[in-house]
Amino acid sequence: MLGAFIGKKRARPFGQDNIAFDSTIFTLSTEVPRPLEKRVDERVMPMLRVAKVDTGNGQQLLVRVRNLSAGGLGAELSQQLEVGEQVQIELNSQKIPATVVWLRDGTAGFKFERNIDLGEMLAGRKPRHGFRPRPPRLKVDCKANLKIGSTYYTVGVHDISQGGIKVEPVDEYCLGKRVIIVVESLKPIKGEVRWFSDRRAGIVFDKPLGFEELAEWMGKRLEMASLKAQSKALKGL
Repeated sequence: MLGAFIGKKRARPFGQDNIAFDSTIFTLSTEVPRPLEKRVDERVMPMLRVAKVDTGNGQQLLVRVRNLSAGGLGAELSQQLEVGEQVQIELNSQKIPATVVWLRDGTAGFKFERNIDLGEMLAGRKPRHGFRPRPPRLKVDCKANLKIGSTYYTVGVHDISQGGIKVEPVDEYCLGKRVIIVVESLKPIKGEVRWFSDRRAGIVFDKPLGFEELAEWMGKRLEMASLKAQSKALKGL
């Protein structure tokens, strides 16, 4: 069964429910993947699996998974981490405790706390439920402008991924409507309101955000938050 998954080719656009596995290397081992001798060719970078990393200090990073085994993974980093740092990796809707065990030239190796079911990961299912994976969501707290028809809203953003965003408050009539949303420092994004509950709405983008665009945006937000925290600490002295 596992061999069938490895041999099967998928042709799905990056950022959709099932992001292509073709360029991420899967290793039938429980060892943590070692650093590769060279970086991945830029032509195949968009095809690498994307995961979210939650750090112990509340930061959330996006990484591109270069190689994956049952015992860990190697990934391209969007922000710097430290060897020995304890993190939680969200991959295929699974949340996996892990430790950074090596760093090299913008890449890192993560050792899982427990071995994962590689068959489930390759199948693209959430264990025991059969759900298809969604692009990892980053929790944020910022404002955005939302245009629905001729009506404009100022909304709060709860989380964002390459494929969509969750906002509030909006009205129920917005369900199924075409929208344009402008988030702080991001270009206007076209999409559709796919669900509504308690004045919250989920918007699916027409075109997924690029990895670099979202990672850079999140990095700037982390930098700004760090500067504000430092300034507040200095004022308290």
